[in-house]
Formats: sequence, structure tokens, C-alpha cells
Amino acid sequence: MRLTIFWERMADHFGAAYADSFARDHVMAELGGRTVHQALDSGWEAKDVWRAVCTAMGIPAEKR
Repeated sequence: MRLTIFWERMADHFGAAYADSFARDHVMAELGGRTVHQALDSGWEAKDVWRAVCTAMGIPAEKR
């Protein structure tokens, strides 16, 4: 998954303004105690981060 697609999906689900705030501030166990930004910066694949977000936030399968 390209980062542009990842961020589009984040904005679609959370809203453009909240997506970045969530990605910067919300620490998730599914990402090893990292935020979205930290996980991406440390080399996690965007698709894996998106899957972790979906799991943590209960995003329905049809929106994954």
C-alpha cells in the first residue's frame, strides 16, 4: 500500500483534521506501543499499520 492511499483511508475514516492528530497522539499496542507516525518512521509497512489501526479501532471489514 502506498502512503498516499494509507493517508486517504485515514482521512476517510477519521476526517482530514483528526486523522493526523490520531496518528500523532494515539499509542497502540498493535503497533508495539507506537503511534502511527512512529511506526511508519521506524519502517513498518503502511498496509500493516492500516491493519493495526483497523483492528484497534474496530473499522468494519468493508472499509478495510
